[in-house]
Amino acid sequence: MHFNIRGENIEVTPAIREYVEKKITKLERYFSESPDANVNVNLKTYNDKTAKVEVTIPMSQLVLRAEEDHVDMYAAIDLITDKLERQIRKHKTKVNRKFREKGSANEFFGSFESAAATEVEEDELEIVRQKRFDLKPMDSEEAILQMDLLGHSFFIYTDAETNSTNIVYKRKDGKYGLIEAK
Repeated sequence: MHFNIRGENIEVTPAIREYVEKKITKLERYFSESPDANVNVNLKTYNDKTAKVEVTIPMSQLVLRAEEDHVDMYAAIDLITDKLERQIRKHKTKVNRKFREKGSANEFFGSFESAAATEVEEDELEIVRQKRFDLKPMDSEEAILQMDLLGHSFFIYTDAETNSTNIVYKRKDGKYGLIEAK
């Protein structure tokens, strides 16, 4: 793995660089071979003493990406590593399920899970609730009002003008986003 560590409003000290490399390098144990990937790490600090860590690892089979906010930079790095491990496990479970008959799933991933751990991962992907409803024609403003009334973070509706299915959602910054389906 090749590391590209950047800091915004923070100087990347050798101690921070070493800690990031040590933690991210531990992810190599989940692969049969050490992946030849560029690890992009962006460290930010804000005026309210919050630290944000973003990690992107593009690989041939998948792209690992996670971000975490925390008051402690080192704790944020630990949490990022946990998120990336969960992503790898979920992807491996998905690949194993898809290629179970072919037996080719371990070409990219090393074996690191027991059968019990695989069952737990499969349970994480289980759908526990299903809803059906009719899409009411409305505009985006009415959809946002409906979403807020329901207390949801997104709302699906049919656009009254275009008759297409759209989704409005609440962003982390408190503003709203719109996804228009084609």
